[in-house]
Amino acid sequence: MTALLFVIVTACWGFTWYAIKLQIGPIPVEISIFYRFALAAAVLCGFLLLTRKWRPVPWRAHPWVVLLGCGLFGINFILMYSATGYIASGIVAVIFTTSTIFNALGNWAFYGNRPGLRFVFGAAFGLGGIACLFANQIYALSHNPHAITGMIFALCGTAVFSCGNMVSVKLHAMGIPNRDAVARGMIYGTVLLFIFAMLRGQTPTLPTDPLYIGGLLYLAIPGSVVAFIAYLALVNRVGAGRAAYVTVLFPVVALTVSTFLEGYVWTPIGATGLAMVLLGNITIFAKLPKFIGVRNKTLVAEQEI
Repeated sequence: MTALLFVIVTACWGFTWYAIKLQIGPIPVEISIFYRFALAAAVLCGFLLLTRKWRPVPWRAHPWVVLLGCGLFGINFILMYSATGYIASGIVAVIFTTSTIFNALGNWAFYGNRPGLRFVFGAAFGLGGIACLFANQIYALSHNPHAITGMIFALCGTAVFSCGNMVSVKLHAMGIPNRDAVARGMIYGTVLLFIFAMLRGQTPTLPTDPLYIGGLLYLAIPGSVVAFIAYLALVNRVGAGRAAYVTVLFPVVALTVSTFLEGYVWTPIGATGLAMVLLGNITIFAKLPKFIGVRNKTLVAEQEI
């Protein structure tokens, strides 16, 4: 089940970067994000009501759900979309992989779960591989005077996303099912996005471009409803630190999409980077032979996912 969740999240989020590109146009970014999560919230809540899986959430949990909505479905996307106004979306995807580090540190700081050596080495390989995959784009940042602003936006957005992860762990400990937390969180996040757009003087404009509508549908359903529920389930199964490693892999999917749809050209260093990402994945998630570490119960426990 863990492997299936990992594949679902990687595939769904891997295609979102291209779908986001289809959203850039005459409709303001704030309104586009509002449309995405308004539609996602409507689909998820409607599904839960029709299948009679809608469950009440105790009022004592709602402040945490508000924080979840702000972290996963509001502030982080405002920051990440804003970052794409200064740097390429591929670079934003690269920076977002640092959520692996943010999550591990947050887990350590808030829940006392110290990251193991396998995680550290695996994450190092993965992040190094991503740097190789996007080496040309990263080098180009040195010639862009606005790059620092974009990188700060992206890093802040990633940090907010990781805070949302920490909140999801808290809600899980309180016994709140993922689907109920995500549904309410999307509602709160959508309200926040609407207020933010109004404060910036933006008004909703109905989209008519088929590509925009297609991208919106993808971002709302597979990219939001399916991916976030699967991701939070992964967080609850393997911990926020390990779950965040999916953010190291989905840029590889995004890169594959770019190869076919945007003319990305592979280089030897790019191929090396892909190998490093896969090696990092194996380092973290592959189970070692039983005779290795059998005397260390802590290590054995960390290997079970």
